[in-house]
Amino acid sequence: MARLAPRTRETLDAAQQAVWDRIASGARGGVGGPFTALIESAELCARVEQLGVFIRYECSVPMRLREIAILCVGQHWKAEYEWYAHAPIAAKQGVPEAVIQAIGTGAAEIPFDAEADRITVDFVRALLRTGQVGDAAYAAAKALLGEKGTVELTGLVGYYSLLAMQLNVFQVAPPPPFRAPWAG
Repeated sequence: MARLAPRTRETLDAAQQAVWDRIASGARGGVGGPFTALIESAELCARVEQLGVFIRYECSVPMRLREIAILCVGQHWKAEYEWYAHAPIAAKQGVPEAVIQAIGTGAAEIPFDAEADRITVDFVRALLRTGQVGDAAYAAAKALLGEKGTVELTGLVGYYSLLAMQLNVFQVAPPPPFRAPWAG
């Protein structure tokens, strides 16, 4: 059960409606997931959504690697809605189902078919687990993505962690009967 009452555009004040309209007419095509909680603060929602447009759709990290990183964040924070939304996108980006499932269960051994995927997972998992990234993982990410891409990957981890926290605190759940891989 969500902690916030479901909102429709008609139940919002003018500032919230303006943000709702911008999100609904943008790349996302609608207001869902964490934005159903964030809309309570029109200003925060607007700023988070704009950062998200860049992180999700425009940053230099290749889309396949973005989706792998998002799955790592979703698994780390146990954000079911994040997983629900992004596992299908990762699959469409060619990430093998065995890799998606291994990330979802937090497996130490992942059957990677691409070195770029392994580098991304190593970097993101280290950052999430310790708040740091060792020299080897950093060097590998920098060789793969460049300095700009490594900065953007780090920003992606922070952005999706923010969304995961919103989803978890306000209990924004995917539709039934969805079950996340970590739920057994």
